[in-house]
Amino acid sequence: MSQRPQVLGFAGKAIILASALFALGACASIQESRGYVVDRLLLDSVQPGIDNERSVQATLGRPTFASQYGEPTWYYVSSVTGRRPFVRPRIAAHTVVAVKFDEAGNVASVDRSGVEKVVYLQPDGDKTPTLGRERGFLEDLFGNIGQVGGAGPAPGR
Repeated sequence: MSQRPQVLGFAGKAIILASALFALGACASIQESRGYVVDRLLLDSVQPGIDNERSVQATLGRPTFASQYGEPTWYYVSSVTGRRPFVRPRIAAHTVVAVKFDEAGNVASVDRSGVEKVVYLQPDGDKTPTLGRERGFLEDLFGNIGQVGGAGPAPGR
């Protein structure tokens, strides 16, 4: 019975194992935080009827955006996305905190919502549908020939 020579030694096996672990690590999900960083303790400290705009800004910081119409509301938006390499990101966690103020600038309510109110839009291809008729290349090229429109002297002459 003949013995086969060992091709890979300990160092070769360690290199192959390290390469396999590195390759698996490269396929791990990437977590990204976007927007406001939520701190539950700070959010719980904002109380309706007690806090005002100044104290909310001191506690939570500047809002992500504020309402332009209707009752004054500050929005703090936080999103955590996860994605694997070569794949579109997916929302792992999403929080919107809406702090509503009354006319005097005092906190009227603090509302929280999550990923259940996120709307996913699916665009319809690469084209935007428009009303009207389709024009061909030649119509685009020669369509304005013969059109009469303000062919008078230039203004100021």
